[in-house]
Amino acid sequence: MQLGAFSVGLAVQDLAASMEFYGKLGFTQYAGDPAQNWVIMKNGDANVGLFKDMLEKNVLIFNPGWNQDAEPLDSFTDVRELQKQLKAQGVPFATEADAATAGPASCIVIDPDGNPVYLDQHV
Repeated sequence: MQLGAFSVGLAVQDLAASMEFYGKLGFTQYAGDPAQNWVIMKNGDANVGLFKDMLEKNVLIFNPGWNQDAEPLDSFTDVRELQKQLKAQGVPFATEADAATAGPASCIVIDPDGNPVYLDQHV
């Protein structure tokens, strides 16, 4: 099962302080807009999303169809197919992608400890 690019989305209280902290760890802003209360920071292949007032809790994020640089992949497993495979295995969902659509879509599964895992396809 290929899930695509991986990042961690953190629910932060102070975006500027978090950006400064991750900057000290060698991360630089890669995407996003602090004025909109979110940024994606990158250090090599590691991506950390910082989200102020946007997430209830920290979340694991996979982007089917993207590599670690948010570039489209030539081939990938569509999020709806991933959803189908996970449902067949009894994985619980918080939200589901509309199986009748194509293109960008997302779903959220919940791990055994209640952590959300966001499958967010942009292509």
